[in-house]
Amino acid sequence: MEDLRLAEPSVVYKDAYLDMYDEWKRSGEEFTPWSLGLDPSDFPALVEQLKGYSIGIGVAPDFVESSTYWLINPFGRVLGGVNIRHRLNEHLATRGGHIGYGIRPSERRKGYAAEQLRLALDIMGEMGIRKVLIVCDKDNPGSSRTILKNGGALDSEAEDPETGKLFQRYWIEL
Repeated sequence: MEDLRLAEPSVVYKDAYLDMYDEWKRSGEEFTPWSLGLDPSDFPALVEQLKGYSIGIGVAPDFVESSTYWLINPFGRVLGGVNIRHRLNEHLATRGGHIGYGIRPSERRKGYAAEQLRLALDIMGEMGIRKVLIVCDKDNPGSSRTILKNGGALDSEAEDPETGKLFQRYWIEL
């Protein structure tokens, strides 16, 4: 695997980020994690907004502090992103989990998601979190394989009462 890294949001990555954002937008797919779908038209403000979320500034009442990182390859291309929640609230403990991640459409099925999750788990460990909950839709076998590859153990399956979709809850012990 090439030398990938997770980078905190920065205006340095503006062009590379916008390239990823535009590709995802054109695909018509939902942005995952949600933080990748925030409006980037005022890019410096977006970067500050994401940094604020990591220290609890601007966090909506039903959300928790979270840190967003972008997966960067050695050439500075943004391949995807990960959102790390610092703790679980009632919703996250059931449906959202500690980590949400996604890879831009053109870069999927290349092993990047597994490496991105591995790097995110390293950050979770540095935060002192030793048991990490990750949730994925049952109809997303790629995400399930990514979680299993990183040591995930299936805990349960349930139906989302809002969408009717089945989802799976995995725990990873660090």
